Amino acid sequence: MQTIPGPRAKEIARRDRIAARVRSVAPSGIRRFFDLIQTMDGVISLGVGEPDFTTPWHIREAAIYSIERGYTMYTSNYGLIELRRLIAEHLIRRYGVDYDPRDEIMVTFGVSEGLDLAMRAILDPGDEVLVPDPGYVSYAPCVTFTGGVVRAVPTLADNGFRPHPADFAQRVNDRTKAVLVGYPNNPTGAAPDRETLSQIAKIVAERDLIAISDEIYDRLIYGREHVCFASLPEMRDRTILLGGFSKAYAMTGWRVGYVAAPRDLMDGMLKIHQYTALCAPITSQMAAIEALKNGEAAVEDMVEEYNRRRRVIVKGLNDAGLSCHEPEGAFYAFPSTAATNLSDEEFAEQLLLEERVAVVPGSAFGECGRNHVRCCYATSLAQIEEALRRIDRFVKRKRQG
Repeated sequence: MQTIPGPRAKEIARRDRIAARVRSVAPSGIRRFFDLIQTMDGVISLGVGEPDFTTPWHIREAAIYSIERGYTMYTSNYGLIELRRLIAEHLIRRYGVDYDPRDEIMVTFGVSEGLDLAMRAILDPGDEVLVPDPGYVSYAPCVTFTGGVVRAVPTLADNGFRPHPADFAQRVNDRTKAVLVGYPNNPTGAAPDRETLSQIAKIVAERDLIAISDEIYDRLIYGREHVCFASLPEMRDRTILLGGFSKAYAMTGWRVGYVAAPRDLMDGMLKIHQYTALCAPITSQMAAIEALKNGEAAVEDMVEEYNRRRRVIVKGLNDAGLSCHEPEGAFYAFPSTAATNLSDEEFAEQLLLEERVAVVPGSAFGECGRNHVRCCYATSLAQIEEALRRIDRFVKRKRQG
C-alpha cells in the first residue's frame, strides 16, 4: 500500500483532528471587522454591541469591597443564594413569573454560557431547533456544536423583522425539539408584541416543544413593556429563560448572567455547568447583587439615553438614503444597503476603509440579513452624529459612481 510522505501526512492528520461539526461552522463574521479596526486610526465603531457607559460606581464599589472582605472563593454551582433570590424577585415583580431560587435559577458566565448549556442539555444529534433569521451569531453554532440541526425561520424588513407565527408552524416536524426566541432582537431591534409571541407560544404548547428565550435586552425596549416569554400561558414549564446584566447595567466584562427553568431542565444544565465551569466568579456575582438592589435608576437613565440616540441614528440613516425600520428594542439599527448597489460585506468594508466607520455585515447574522448592516448606537451622540455625516458622504459618492 502506497504511503504519503511525512509532511503531507501530518497536514492531513491535522486537518482531520477537528470534529466535523466544528469545521462546519464558519468563524464569526463580526470578528474579522473587529480585527481590522485594531490596525486603523480614527475609526468610529458602530460595530461593537457593548454599552459605552461604565458600570455604575456603586456596583464597582460593591465588587471591590467584596474582595477586601475576602470573598474570593467558589460558590455553589447554582451561584450565590442571595443573588438567586434577587433574580427570582426581579422576575416575579416585573413579569409575574415565579421560579424557586433554590433549584430553578442558576448563575452563569453571561447569557452565552446559558445558551450553550440549554442546547447541550436538551438536544440529541439530529434534533431540530427553529431559529429566527437574522439572529445573534451564537444561536446557530450552539445548535450545530451539539449535533443538532438549525431550521431557519425567515423574518423580513417589510415587517420590521418581526416573526410570523405561521412561518414557525410550517417548519415544525417530528424532529423539532425546540424553538429559540431572542427578543428584543440582535441585530434588528425587533420586539414582537404580546399577540405574536402568544401565537408562537401556542405552537410550542401544541407540538410539545421547548422554548429557549434569550431576553438579555429585556430592559432595553422603547415605548412599551417587554413581554417575558415564560409569562405567557402554558410557557413557564416549557421555557428556558436566559437573562443577564451585561446590557442593562453596562456589565459586559463581568460575564454574569442567569438561567431560569423548571427543575427537570435545570438538572440537565446544572450537570454540564458543574463539570465544565463550576460556578460564575464570586466577584461578578457580588456586583450583580448590588445591581439588582440599587441599580434601577442607572438603568432608567441609560435607556432614556439609548432612546434619544435611537431616534437620531434612524433618522440619519434614512436621510442618507439607507432605508431603516425603527428598532423597538436593544441598541441596534439595521439599514438596507440597496441604495448603494453594494452587498452588505462590500458596504461594510468600503465604509471602513474610505470613511473610517465600522458597521457589521448583516449576513453575519443569517441569510435574511444580507444587504443590510448592523449599526450599534451604544456609543456617544457626538460619535453617532459624526458617523452619520461620514455615512451620508459615502452613500452619495456610491450613488453618483
